[in-house]
Amino acid sequence: MKKKLLLLTALMGTLTALAVDYPYLTIELTDGTKASISVSSNVPLNFDGTTLTIGSESFTLTNLSKMYFSTTSETTGIAEAQTISDDEVEAIYDLSGHQVTKEQMRRGVYIIKTRKGTSKVTVK
Repeated sequence: MKKKLLLLTALMGTLTALAVDYPYLTIELTDGTKASISVSSNVPLNFDGTTLTIGSESFTLTNLSKMYFSTTSETTGIAEAQTISDDEVEAIYDLSGHQVTKEQMRRGVYIIKTRKGTSKVTVK
């Protein structure tokens, strides 16, 4: 029995030490948006009915998809570049909202709608 208690205590100490390496708590909502909250200091986490409050941020519990600790703030919205094949593209729009073809694209920013989602791209 003493060996099990000692092992459990050692494991809990290890898990606590690992949590220190993650300075952000990232909240992902059901619509895909993310909010990263710095937890380097004592940030209060409160549940009040259907609301979760972390520091000065509040979230409705039904809108939460997942919560996890991370090493960086994940709220930039910038993803790594991906190649989109021509058959995946459903529509291309300029920033004025006009639909354009691939041949009409010049230098600038465009919104590309695919089956997997919508992305903002820069053509240089």
